[in-house]
Amino acid sequence: MSKTRHVVPNSDGGWDSKKGGAERASKHFETKKDAETYSRDLSRKEGSELFIHGKDGKIQRKDSHGNDKFPPRG
Repeated sequence: MSKTRHVVPNSDGGWDSKKGGAERASKHFETKKDAETYSRDLSRKEGSELFIHGKDGKIQRKDSHGNDKFPPRG
């Protein structure tokens, strides 16, 4: 199973950083930007895939920080 991290809206306001499959958030933030910054750093350390969700809960974009089968060249 691949490791994932998610930036999701919190029903009480603000944004949460959650590990894939976790019930509770790792950390809560007032702004989406702060949640993304924290989650991206953590995702890089974990080698996990990062999913950024919108206010509607749908995935807006994702960043892979794991073992990418097609890493960028350069």
